[in-house]
Amino acid sequence: MSGQATTEQRIDALLKGAIDPHVHTGPSIAPRALDHVEMLKQASEAGYAAVVTKDHDYSSVMTAALIRKHFPDLKTRIYPSIVLNNVVGGLNPYAVEHTAALGGKIVWLPTLAAENHLRWQAQAQWTHPASTDRMRPVTPVKVLEDDKKTLRDDAKEILDIVAKSDMVLASGHLHVSETWIVFEEAKRRGVKRLVFTHPEDIVDASLNDVKGIAAMGAFVEHSLCMFLDGCKFKSREAEDLRNQIEAGGVGQTILASDLGQVGTFDPIDGMRRGIKLCMDLGYSDDDIRQMVSTNTARALGIEADVEAARKA
Repeated sequence: MSGQATTEQRIDALLKGAIDPHVHTGPSIAPRALDHVEMLKQASEAGYAAVVTKDHDYSSVMTAALIRKHFPDLKTRIYPSIVLNNVVGGLNPYAVEHTAALGGKIVWLPTLAAENHLRWQAQAQWTHPASTDRMRPVTPVKVLEDDKKTLRDDAKEILDIVAKSDMVLASGHLHVSETWIVFEEAKRRGVKRLVFTHPEDIVDASLNDVKGIAAMGAFVEHSLCMFLDGCKFKSREAEDLRNQIEAGGVGQTILASDLGQVGTFDPIDGMRRGIKLCMDLGYSDDDIRQMVSTNTARALGIEADVEAARKA
């Protein structure tokens, strides 16, 4: 058996029971390379336990419900999420409650409509792939009062719904200084599931931020697309991924593809390449399994899905 074949077999085994909590499949107003059903078919063939669909402009609960009903043969579970940007009304408690009632797993704080994202985009070297000129210009969705120290009342209401529904609160594209304030208040209000979104880009986080936010119990989610050679979204090197993982710790690290856009790797190919990158960095299969499966299952509360996928 060749060394390359052995590596590919290891990757195949690590994909069995994997979870991708951050995929940008369609339908979407932004160009997408594949839709939710196509993604779920590929994931089922690979043995994934679950995927979470994310769109910057709509709650994916309705599409997930239809897919679960009409494609019962697909073994990979699909879970929906909501991103609190303009199209859903920003910090809209009705939209969050609706998502929760239909089984949504993640509430993402503003991404394209975050004040920090708009500052980043104004000086960025590339245009975010979900940006579109088919909608009116973005209106900033603020989570803090003008003093930049206090959470807005509507943001607190969102946190209370997340806590009551036992959903995941993800930081989105908030600046890391805002994430600290939001996460600390979220913990005070009973939110148990926190995810820090791609500290390696857009949100201006240091390794000390990663270490500290992981220490408060949050999972740290890294977007593999930002580390992969040949990906148009690459902004960091392999050693940067090692530094990020070491800062947060393997036990609090989640790896996601953050893929589905046109013109680059599909999400499963991206995950395969990300696993290979972790192997090259010297991480054991047990460590990698934690980061692509076990930790994500703990964050989402879907450990049973992983167990079922590995027995299938």
